[in-house]
Amino acid sequence: MLTLVVIIIIVALIFDFLNGFHDSANSIATVVSTRVLSPRKAVVWAAFFNFIAAFLFTLKVAGTLGKGLVELNEVSVYVILGGLAGAIVWDIITWYYGLPTSSSHALMGGYAGAAVAKAGFSAIIPHGWTPTLIFIVVAPMMGLIIAFLLMTGVMWLFHSRSSTKVNGAFRKLQLLSAAFLSLGHGTNDAQKTMGIITGLLVTSGYLSTFHVPIWVVLICHFAIAMGTLFGGWRIVKTMGQKITKLRPVDGFCAETAGGITLMLGTFLGIPISTTHTINGGIMGVGATRRVSAVRWGVAGNIILAWVLTIPMAALIGAGAYKIVELFIK
Repeated sequence: MLTLVVIIIIVALIFDFLNGFHDSANSIATVVSTRVLSPRKAVVWAAFFNFIAAFLFTLKVAGTLGKGLVELNEVSVYVILGGLAGAIVWDIITWYYGLPTSSSHALMGGYAGAAVAKAGFSAIIPHGWTPTLIFIVVAPMMGLIIAFLLMTGVMWLFHSRSSTKVNGAFRKLQLLSAAFLSLGHGTNDAQKTMGIITGLLVTSGYLSTFHVPIWVVLICHFAIAMGTLFGGWRIVKTMGQKITKLRPVDGFCAETAGGITLMLGTFLGIPISTTHTINGGIMGVGATRRVSAVRWGVAGNIILAWVLTIPMAALIGAGAYKIVELFIK
C-alpha cells in the first residue's frame, strides 16, 4: 500500500507541475505581452511568488477540495488516481490547442467523475459544489468588473498626462501587480493538490483526521513553482495577444483585478480558476476602450472550453477509474 500511495503522490505532483505549466500564462501573459519583462524573467518572477505563497495563507481551499466535494468514505486510492488522470489528460489536450482552461476545475471534475464511477452520485456532496459552480460565473465577472473600474479610474486620474508617461509609470507598477496575481495563483491553486494528497493520506490510513502536513504544503508549492518556470507558451499567446491588445496600464489593472478575486476566494475557501479570473480582467480593460477592442470570438471559444472542462474531465476520470478497476480485478 505504501508504494501505491507514494506513486499516487508523485502523480499528484505531476498534475501540480502541469497546473503551474498550464496556468503560468495566467501569471505572465500580461507582463510579457506588454514587454515589461522578458519571458524568462517573467516566469522566474511568477514562480518565486507562487512558492512563497505557501507561507502566507490559511488552507481553507485545500479542505474544500479534499473533503468538501466528495464523501471521503467513498474515496479509495484508485478513485484519486483516476481523478488525477482525468485532470492531467484534459490539461494536456487543452494545452495542445492553446486553450486557457482551468486546471482547478479539471481536477475537481476528474475527482468527482472517478468517485461517481465507483459509488454512484451518492458520493457527491451537493452543497460543497454550490460555491464553486457559482464562482465559475462570478469569478470572471468579478475580474471583468474590477478591471473595468480600475481602468476607468486610472483613465480619469491620468487623462491630462501623455500615454507615454502613464505607461512608463505603470511598467514599474506592473511588476507589483504580476507578483500579486502570482501570489493569488500560488495560494489558491497549490492548495487543490494539497487537498487531494491529504485526502489520499486519510483514506489510506496514514492520517487519522484531515489536516494538511507541512511537507505536503511545501512539495505542492514547489511543484507548481517548477511548472511555472517551464511555462505554457501556446496559452500565453492566446491570452496576451489574441483577446485584446495590452499596454502596461492595462496589464496592471487586469492583474490587480485577478489578484483581488483570487485572494477573496482563498479567504472564503472557494477553489477559483485563475484562468477564468485573469481572462475576465483582460476583457474588462479591453472593454474600456471600446467593445470591439475585445475579440469576442476568441473569448467565446475560451468560455466554451470553460463550460466543457468539468464534464469532460469527469468523463476521463470515470474512464480512468474503470480501467484501473479492471486491472484490480
